Amino acid sequence: MKLSFDNTTILITGAGSGIGRELARQAAQQGALVIATDVNEATLADTNQLAGGSLRTYRLDVSDADAILQFATDLIPSLDPTKRLILINNAGVALGSGPFIETHLDDFEWLLTINLWGVIRMTKAFLPFMLTHNRGHIVNLSSVFGLAGVENQSAYCTAKFGVRGFSDVLRMELMATDVRVSCVHPGGISTNIAAAARRGKGGFVTDEMQKQSTASFAKAAKTTPQEAARVILDGVSRQKARILIGNDARQIEWVTRLFPTRYVAMLRARIHKAFDTKVV
Repeated sequence: MKLSFDNTTILITGAGSGIGRELARQAAQQGALVIATDVNEATLADTNQLAGGSLRTYRLDVSDADAILQFATDLIPSLDPTKRLILINNAGVALGSGPFIETHLDDFEWLLTINLWGVIRMTKAFLPFMLTHNRGHIVNLSSVFGLAGVENQSAYCTAKFGVRGFSDVLRMELMATDVRVSCVHPGGISTNIAAAARRGKGGFVTDEMQKQSTASFAKAAKTTPQEAARVILDGVSRQKARILIGNDARQIEWVTRLFPTRYVAMLRARIHKAFDTKVV
């Protein structure tokens, strides 16, 4: 059964650009009350303008535990308890640091704080409201890197596998309730996440390597943010537990299911052949 977004509040993190921006815009078009958050107030304002000024916008840094707690404390009393709350944990960052041995642990921790702890803390803050009213939906953005481990992406894969496992645990724990959980695995989406990736402190990644990595990502990113958002909202409306975006995501899921250990060598060979270089 496909549910509409009428009588629904959708709270989105990372709504200032990319998939988050399109989720906010399309959800508002489909009748939801959208609460859009981002650490960047300027880009968040642009999102609101694209949505016709219909969004409730808040600056929120999901790497800041105290900020999340304060945000939830302030926001929850204003939520309409008759509306279903959908929390979309979309905010995320990327890191260019090379292999794990070259990755500074400060950079590793920085990424986990946003991509994994941000998801955990936002869920911890808003799940009690959902359980009190026995309705709601938690949507966590993982990645194809939450399906397969990829070289030079140790921090990102750790976070995205963590999001996947966390989502599975929640789904099991909430089965006796009317709170649903979806985990989203996008393939290559044509956003600026690679171009905006943080350069690791270890100094392994050169300007040329960063340039090559960005170009490789752009070449592989076949899906637009508009299409990604459409697939996510459709999956949420159908209460799907796992939402795959793009043929690349479906192919990687298939390979990892069929070859749970051999896929590592298979995927590595494919990456090196496609780009004739090591992916940073």
